[in-house]
Amino acid sequence: MRDGRPTGLLVAGEGTRDSFAALTGGQLEYAAWQRFYGMTQRVAERVFPTLTEPLPGRDALRERIDDADAWRMLFEEPLGVAVEENFTDDLVRGVVLTDALIGTFADAHDTSLLQNRCFLYHVIGGGTGDWDVPVGGMGALTDALAGAARAAGAEIRVRHEATRIETDGNAAEVTVRTPDGEHVVAAARVLVNASPQALAALLGDDPPPPAEGAQLKVNMLLTRLPRLRDRSVDPRRAFAGTFHIAEGYGQLADAYRDAAAGRLPTAPPSEIYCHSLTDPTILGPELAARGYQTLTLFGLHAPARLFAADNDAARAALLKATLAELDAHLAEPITDCLALDADGEPCIEARTPLDLERDLRLPGGHIFHRDLSFPYADEGTGRWGVETAHANVLLCGAGAVRGGGVSGVPGHNAAMAALGG
Repeated sequence: MRDGRPTGLLVAGEGTRDSFAALTGGQLEYAAWQRFYGMTQRVAERVFPTLTEPLPGRDALRERIDDADAWRMLFEEPLGVAVEENFTDDLVRGVVLTDALIGTFADAHDTSLLQNRCFLYHVIGGGTGDWDVPVGGMGALTDALAGAARAAGAEIRVRHEATRIETDGNAAEVTVRTPDGEHVVAAARVLVNASPQALAALLGDDPPPPAEGAQLKVNMLLTRLPRLRDRSVDPRRAFAGTFHIAEGYGQLADAYRDAAAGRLPTAPPSEIYCHSLTDPTILGPELAARGYQTLTLFGLHAPARLFAADNDAARAALLKATLAELDAHLAEPITDCLALDADGEPCIEARTPLDLERDLRLPGGHIFHRDLSFPYADEGTGRWGVETAHANVLLCGAGAVRGGGVSGVPGHNAAMAALGG
């Protein structure tokens, strides 16, 4: 609370209108919210189905959207223009902008429109704006994929690393390093679920421009959810969606300026997701029964360059500052709620872009493998957006056009391209 008014916004079904009214003192901002996200939902209904179709051209996609204002706001002008045009409250503006900055280092008015591309993918999920999580977590999804592959006759090999791809466009040979030496596997087609940089290395091609991730990822296991400073809000309700921290519009701009100047943000912006509230099965039955919860914190405006000099020291400093911003909203320090492992250490891990590059081979720690692209055909993108310079080598990872996170869209489109769709 500040001057008798709340400093937070709860966007959660029936309570959303009242939360807007308490924050802004009226209904104008809520009406603007309804109009703006009504527009993005109409765009989602038209664009999402195209993600698993051959790439439309730019003009064809614009005609399909059939909304000149929406096209201008999302595809032509920096997103900051639309945010400032539609909203007046700093916190509301910041909440809207955050979907443009997940894993993306850009200013609201960046003329590259990188922030627009990130925002677009976030608001078109499922044709409604919802990107759902699989029941049982991502492990359950990969288990199901493995089961389906085996049922179809596939053989899955682990501890086998591809080190080279030779191809003439019609037939290919893949050199594979295994525990008992190197082997060469012949293939008609090769589908590569790795980054464009890794693919270039396998083929001996010139690598694409370097990528740079821009996030601090923190995973926590709690014995219970923390109590909030605002006692009128149930923590289970507050953490059931996205919990935004230091993400006012002005705060996001300040954090971007800090990072662009080579400094860790003074007030690091971040957001938290409690996936175990949505799906308790991601925890073991015993932990779930005892009320344990997971928290995933995603810090923004943390580009890889900030960690180049001393990754360990920068990670520790940024984590400390980020948790301090979270604690400002809590009635108790988050560290008081952390579970302890078998050695008595707190169950919290933080990963910078450099950590992700080292541990997961994400180029530059970029969670999308490279900067996102608009979901329409451009010069050299091919029919499905998965094609490479080699006719029988396809990219089915996040670096494909219409790639990004873990949607599965590139895999579907690579399969369609391989089948001649």
